[in-house]
Amino acid sequence: MIDRAPRLLLALAAVAVAFAAADTYVVVLALPEMMGTVQIPISELQRAAPIVSGFLLGYVAMLPLIGRIADLRGRVPVLVMSLAVFAVGSLITALTFDMPTMVTGRFLQGVGGGGLVPATLALVADLYPPHRRGIPLGVVSAVQEIGSVLGPLFGAAVLAFAPWQMIFAINLLVGAVLAVAIAALARTEATPGDHPLRGWLRFDWIGALATVVLIASYAVLALRPGPIRRDLTWGQIFVPYTGDGVWLTPIGLTVVLSAIVVALRCCFAKNPLIDVRSWSASLREADLGGAALMAVALGGIILAFATADPEVQVFSEQGLWYLAGSAVATGLLVVHLRRTPTPLVPHDALAARPAWGALLVSFFIGAGLIAALIDIPIFARTTVHRESQFLAALVLVRFLIALPLGAILGGWLSRRYSAGLITAVGMLCSAAGFVAMAQWDEHSLNHEVSTTAVLLLCGFGFGLALAPVNGALLASTHHAVHGVAAALVVVARMVGMLVGISALTTLGLRRFAIARDDCLERGASSCGTAAALAQEHAVFLGAAGSVLIAGLLALVLFRRADTRAGSTNPLH
Repeated sequence: MIDRAPRLLLALAAVAVAFAAADTYVVVLALPEMMGTVQIPISELQRAAPIVSGFLLGYVAMLPLIGRIADLRGRVPVLVMSLAVFAVGSLITALTFDMPTMVTGRFLQGVGGGGLVPATLALVADLYPPHRRGIPLGVVSAVQEIGSVLGPLFGAAVLAFAPWQMIFAINLLVGAVLAVAIAALARTEATPGDHPLRGWLRFDWIGALATVVLIASYAVLALRPGPIRRDLTWGQIFVPYTGDGVWLTPIGLTVVLSAIVVALRCCFAKNPLIDVRSWSASLREADLGGAALMAVALGGIILAFATADPEVQVFSEQGLWYLAGSAVATGLLVVHLRRTPTPLVPHDALAARPAWGALLVSFFIGAGLIAALIDIPIFARTTVHRESQFLAALVLVRFLIALPLGAILGGWLSRRYSAGLITAVGMLCSAAGFVAMAQWDEHSLNHEVSTTAVLLLCGFGFGLALAPVNGALLASTHHAVHGVAAALVVVARMVGMLVGISALTTLGLRRFAIARDDCLERGASSCGTAAALAQEHAVFLGAAGSVLIAGLLALVLFRRADTRAGSTNPLH
């Protein structure tokens, strides 16, 4: 039996994962107002790309390192630190006053939000034997998808009554509360497989006071409240001692000096708020060099496809340089992992076929999933909801709402059937949904019953596969590498999404050009809608092919990953 405290700990971690997932989508609605804050015209949307890609870089590139630290240091410290980093990133983003500051905040949010996923999945593996992990893994996957559904709704609700900064202020509050709650709960009862907290969150009065001063002074510097700025006495804190920079003002120097005090307390105090020395040792033990090489390799892939012009090619000419840098970093990483005695990914960590197979299956699932997330709203906007982006986005909600239901059922079925079979059935459902979407015409969405059934089937299929894939991975790897293994399966899905959307969009746009030319040759006066439908049909068919590949791979590669009740596993 699992005691009540660990169950509550896992529940808090799942809530944190859901909230971080919501933040991934909420920024889309707030982006125009965020651009205005840093004085970027809405007509120059490409200049705002770092606001999104900064989060993505932090989320993906740092995941393997965070996962490895979770193996070495314990799940709970990584959960708390991830929430702390997420909260700090939210604070910086909310109080931003220029583009570099905003991107820095979003990057930190990505690092913190991404770190929650592998630590939570590894925590499930610590608390439950393989044949009982299905439902908890399904619940974690479900709440993550629920967060994705609620994210846009949460953002719209906040923006209806408050400026965009309030979204990140709420993030700060929730992140801080969850961090304190998880840390306090972990003090009362140690979690199986975890190391003690070792006092890294013990209260430090001087450090705490310096932190309060740092946050308050930074808030004043960023917000520059009118009553303070106009006051003859207090307004002097914004007047620079020399030049015109913000940091050489009394309030700016207060921020700098308080930050230095916080850093010194964390490095040298006996009981610091955050024990930097201990965390530095964990970073070195986790193979910081290998993590840096993997971050460069993943960052190159992200930037290559994020800067692509899909109307011309899969990746841009600049993207070729990013991919070249990624290839070099990957080669150096392979050499490094073979030579270092304590590599980021331990030797033979993913040697079992279901382990590396889970990464491959996740890649193709991600490639299909992104087509649904991007192209279902585009199809709606192209056909029946041409004047409303909001109504077009609501069409996607029908797809998203089925994901958590499928995730929970997939977890429950994992106790009775093989992971490969469940994944294959799920991918077959999603493929059937995509093939049906490829038959839609410009009036299909007016038939809400039939189109809703198709969207629910497709989303349900993706949800059905989430827990079995994670379960196969965890059942086929040693408990000492669950953190880094869980991180890599998330990375594989994210990379699949990036490669998939670029490749499928390129395929769709080529089909658009062919359909438009054929239409014009027939002498039609208006070919835009017909060509756009042909484009979306090609994307949906490509996504169907991707998920079918994922299902076939799961059937073949997950044979030895038995997560059913009554199975035995020498790794656990």
